Amino acid sequence: MVGVAGPSAATQLALAADSYTGDTVVVLSLRGGFDGLSAVAPIGDPAYFAARPSIAIPASRAINLDAMFGLHPALAPLKPIWDSGGLAAVHAVGQLNPTRSHFEAMATMENAAPGSTIRTGWLDRMIGLTGSVATVASTAVGAATTPPSMIGPSPELAVRSVDSFVLSGAGTPAEEARWATAINALYAGAPQALAAPAKAAMEAVSTMSGLKAAGYVPAKGAAYPKGAVGDALRDLARLIKAGVGLRAATIDVGNWDMHTGLGASDSGWMFRQLTELGLALAAFNQDLGPKMSDVTLVTLSEFGRRVAENASGGLDHGHGNVSLVLGGGVRGGKVYGRWPGLAPANLVDGDLAGTTDYRTVLAEVLEQRAKLSSTTVFPGLASGRLGMFAAKV
Repeated sequence: MVGVAGPSAATQLALAADSYTGDTVVVLSLRGGFDGLSAVAPIGDPAYFAARPSIAIPASRAINLDAMFGLHPALAPLKPIWDSGGLAAVHAVGQLNPTRSHFEAMATMENAAPGSTIRTGWLDRMIGLTGSVATVASTAVGAATTPPSMIGPSPELAVRSVDSFVLSGAGTPAEEARWATAINALYAGAPQALAAPAKAAMEAVSTMSGLKAAGYVPAKGAAYPKGAVGDALRDLARLIKAGVGLRAATIDVGNWDMHTGLGASDSGWMFRQLTELGLALAAFNQDLGPKMSDVTLVTLSEFGRRVAENASGGLDHGHGNVSLVLGGGVRGGKVYGRWPGLAPANLVDGDLAGTTDYRTVLAEVLEQRAKLSSTTVFPGLASGRLGMFAAKV
């Protein structure tokens, strides 16, 4: 299946995509309200255990990160990356105007311009600053459609998988070539608004066909787990290593809305989800190897979960959350952000307070790793930064 958008795509297909020298920025969206208090548990805060008598991560099971925080045992594959300085966390991340509505929170997060009249997505605004782009510069991997963060005038591409990316009706390379000839002839002289998407689609098909013909074996024995996140990260590594001009990528992973039966630290819903996530991220890091120096991956979720567990052994919608940041330019091995504490007096309507605007993390990615100004991407954002990235040279 082919999905291409953006009226300016056709004029950019023939242009080299090497003017941009920043990182490939990857946003891994954990849809449904990720529980950061399970993933990076505040085991040094007594109120954590009081609020979650049956689902808290026991201190004896947590993988110690520092005096306050411990990693969920299912994320053990990430600890070597943490120790080597390639992984960091930012805790108590939140939005400026929190809401417990999935729809509203996701829309606001992907627009990332609260209080303004801007309606484009923040990744589209980022791509608009990077100069002329290839068709695949802004790509949603593992999805049939692009997310709201990519909405806007810049071209965007959706790739459910590299191997399934085909032109409908063209089952062989020869048929694909005939279709390309026919489409180019059909749209020759057509208005740009009509010709651009068709030409961009054929460029994307050609790119993916080349990748399929070459095949793919992950490097260094990297083993991606079967599932949505593993499959998508494997394809993303494939695109990055192929040098196709990828500048921003998104991957959406659902099934985090755990109102009931979250499970224990060694079994259950959260354990299974985090196991796949940890294995997939570790494989991605291993597969890319030295190329991780040109990649920054950030996990985001529309909101966190309530501090206190509910009567069903789950967690209702909350506010403050954790973001994981992976990449060669990360000053890792550290939990960033101001920890507000979980004592009842420190909570916001029963939720972990959001002491770091999530846009602060993304703005520093753009400034230090993408070598771009964040002012137009995140209008009105305060200038303070966490210092969690080395500047890209």
